[in-house]
Amino acid sequence: MTSVSKTQVDKLGDRIRKGKLEEGDSKRLDSYRRLFAEAYEEVVAIIRDSTKLDPTGRTAKSTTSITEKLRREKIRLTQMQDIAGCRLVVPDVAAQNQVVDRLMTVLPQADLVDRRKKPSFGYRAVHIVATARGRPVEIQVRTELQHLWAQLSEKLSDVFGPAIKYGGGGSEYQDHLHRFSRLIAEYQDQEVGLLAGELSGQMAEQRRKIRQLLEDSITTWGSTPKPEGGK
Repeated sequence: MTSVSKTQVDKLGDRIRKGKLEEGDSKRLDSYRRLFAEAYEEVVAIIRDSTKLDPTGRTAKSTTSITEKLRREKIRLTQMQDIAGCRLVVPDVAAQNQVVDRLMTVLPQADLVDRRKKPSFGYRAVHIVATARGRPVEIQVRTELQHLWAQLSEKLSDVFGPAIKYGGGGSEYQDHLHRFSRLIAEYQDQEVGLLAGELSGQMAEQRRKIRQLLEDSITTWGSTPKPEGGK
């Protein structure tokens, strides 16, 4: 696959999007996905060295996820920036900002996408797209509350279908996710505006309550059976 041109990769992506695979396309996609492994390992090593944190992640996005994204976003396969990706979960916004600043320093060519003020269907986090060995690697930096929200979205998606994560599904579930997203944003805005130590006890209790609400909701939806005909 290393000798295959960008045009050939994008033609492969078109066939995947349309569901008109040719013989050998599955192997071609697997070969393309494997090209990101060394870039992933290099970026993870930089993260560990510069932040002393250990990210979780994957060297390559699954075939199903690639197919869904190609169909959902109408992008070319070579434009996909999160085939390889990893994640860091930190306690709060202050730690998030510190980690992001550090990574942008050691990865000067990286692109920053801040979804805290402009969330994607309620999803809030900071994404950094680094480049290593000519391949993009996405780094997600989330606070604990943002991560719990994402886990709740995944649980609802498991039960009611992946459209939930992208504004689809029933309004009841979207309202549920957006209420939590706003609650987290309001709390974290207060957190950023406080001086060190100011109202720390009250803020800690407020964060504990939000975390508990999210965890309870994840548990509730995680035990909900899929509806008849559901995915």
